[in-house]
Amino acid sequence: MDKLFHMFEVTGELVKDLMSKPDNIHFHDFEELIIVTEGSLEHYIDFQVEVVKAPFASYISMGKMHKIVPHEDFRGWVINYQNEFIPDSKINFYSNFFNSTNIPISPDGCTQRFVSLCEIINTEYNQSNPDLVTIRYLTNGLISMIEAERKKNIPEENTNRTSQIVTFNNFLRILEANYHRDEGVTFYADKMNMSERNLNIICKNNFQKSVSEIIETRKLIEAKNQLIHTNKSVSEIGFDLGYNEKSYFTRVFHNKTSVTPTQFREMTRSIIS
Repeated sequence: MDKLFHMFEVTGELVKDLMSKPDNIHFHDFEELIIVTEGSLEHYIDFQVEVVKAPFASYISMGKMHKIVPHEDFRGWVINYQNEFIPDSKINFYSNFFNSTNIPISPDGCTQRFVSLCEIINTEYNQSNPDLVTIRYLTNGLISMIEAERKKNIPEENTNRTSQIVTFNNFLRILEANYHRDEGVTFYADKMNMSERNLNIICKNNFQKSVSEIIETRKLIEAKNQLIHTNKSVSEIGFDLGYNEKSYFTRVFHNKTSVTPTQFREMTRSIIS
């Protein structure tokens, strides 16, 4: 994409056009937000498929291999933007720890707020001389609304909700700086001066995953990126991510993806070619 920002509405006519085309597995050189206000679709990311139903928001970070198979009733909005247009967004940061980022939107009036904001952004974008500063501000607001929807999944009975979110984000920052190392739950709990049990509770409340699952997911996402975008050997990639034995790295990768690292690389390269 040669623009900083691009947006379009998903209409019935566009859905028919998409459904008539062959498989469109592809890579992005930009960030993408999909706001689904009606209907449903099948979303493939790195050979894994999830059927998602409206209302929801989906974020696809740059470099992800994905494909969308829309159902006939799918309606919504698609927003594409370069990373430098909205740098350091929380949704981009969180995508490093999730294989996919599909966030349900509360149907109780929230959907209309998303529709209204998308319409405002689209109106400004389609001006003869659109104001990118205004578009950036409004899109940041849209991302903040999506993040607010994600936080609604945190149990209401948790009286330390805000404190837990801060602690969880601190854990993710420490993980981002250290995931290349061969370190487990104890290392991260010690870094945060708390027990492994409490750190696991916070992770479960915020991401519905244990500490070890989040660590493994972060390593797996980086492994996929390197398999797709570099010529490093499987052994080199495993070693980069703290796996001292190729066989162990291959076993972990296979358990999570149902294919070996070599098979994953071959599959993605066949798609690219």
